[in-house]
Amino acid sequence: MTDKFGAKKAELTELPRIEDRVSFIYIERAKINRQDSAVIVIDKRGTIKIPCAMIGALILGPGTEITHRAVELIGDTGTTIIWAGERGVRFYANGRPLAHTTALLEKQARLFSNNRSRLHVARLMYQMRFPNEDVSELTMQQLRGREGARVRRIYRHFSKKYGVPWKRREYNPEDFNDSDIVNQSLSAANVSLYGLAHSIICALGLSPGLGFVHTGHDKSFVYDITDLYKAEVCIPLAFEIASQYSKDDDIGSLTRQKMRDLFVDGKLLKRMVKDLQYLLGIEESDTVQADVMSLWDDKDHLVKFGVNYDEVND
Repeated sequence: MTDKFGAKKAELTELPRIEDRVSFIYIERAKINRQDSAVIVIDKRGTIKIPCAMIGALILGPGTEITHRAVELIGDTGTTIIWAGERGVRFYANGRPLAHTTALLEKQARLFSNNRSRLHVARLMYQMRFPNEDVSELTMQQLRGREGARVRRIYRHFSKKYGVPWKRREYNPEDFNDSDIVNQSLSAANVSLYGLAHSIICALGLSPGLGFVHTGHDKSFVYDITDLYKAEVCIPLAFEIASQYSKDDDIGSLTRQKMRDLFVDGKLLKRMVKDLQYLLGIEESDTVQADVMSLWDDKDHLVKFGVNYDEVND
């Protein structure tokens, strides 16, 4: 049943499970409005109607306009809304997370706050980079050394493959042009990858600041996750660009466009989601939406919400 404001707000039990939703939808250069329980996307190609409850995360790129009524619907259905750069290569801001529960965030915080579990997750991250080796007994110092040697080998490999000289990773955050082409392209590619990872982390309701390897920065977990893919995605692309272009070209723009093209098919995005679930030990039951709120208690852990405890104590 609808009224003058559109369809009535859906109950949580009526909403599809997270795993049944379309993971992410990216929209740019379009206008977004609402019709009943769907968002209407209008661009130069025409109009499309998308049931909002089937969207996991809506990523808004450049040139997007969205109405207040559309945002209201997106909030009611628990859909994450993210404002990003072209093809998600820069993260600007986000709305509510996909889940109504804080289960994933709490699990991340528990793993982060215990040295033993934090080390376990950190080792899993390094193990993903050394699939044929056992790193379960290595210290963080040993893991960092092993990773440094791996990355140096990768730099040398692609330097030789593309015939591009390589000295070391160096860049000036205050002056993008104050470095060679490979380093310029690496910087731009890394930023693009940060944007995608940041969007996914926030969409799942996790904290971008609670990192297991990196620490002390509001994007520590973003840096943790992107380090899993830089050697596979960013480094080869940077050397390829350096072999084809000169410093007279706009290396930053060229790199972002090529990273955007790598993101289009959604394969890397889906892989990041699966890797996050693996690293944090997320089970299907952890991701189910729940309309449950409790009060924390130092003895009973959780007690019922919505009770007047002054009357209970009487």
